[in-house]
Amino acid sequence: QVRLVESGGGLVQPGGSLRLSCTASGNILKMNNMGWYRQYPGKEHEFLADVDDRNNINIVDSVKGRFTIARDTAKNTMYLHMNSLKSEDTAVYYCNAFVTELGSRNLVEYWGQGTKVTVSI
Repeated sequence: QVRLVESGGGLVQPGGSLRLSCTASGNILKMNNMGWYRQYPGKEHEFLADVDDRNNINIVDSVKGRFTIARDTAKNTMYLHMNSLKSEDTAVYYCNAFVTELGSRNLVEYWGQGTKVTVSI
């Protein structure tokens, strides 16, 4: 089993910045693709960005230029730097990862529990 734990969410004013972190722990042989999603109430997960094990990055156009993604392979940690935040960025943000598990070598998808971001005056 692998656990993904997000942190860094909270309340921020419009125009402000936050850095979200996602740290993986557990039965890990290799962290493969890692990504960030967000979810509005009653909606499906919305893809934001991902980074593979070679640091190839994808970011959706809607947040490009404001959000950046990075990973620290040695720490099994991924980050989402969010700048120029807007009220419409208010959502629950989730970490996603594809993990090759130690022992079985199975490739398994995991999700974090989510961290809430509120952008408001």
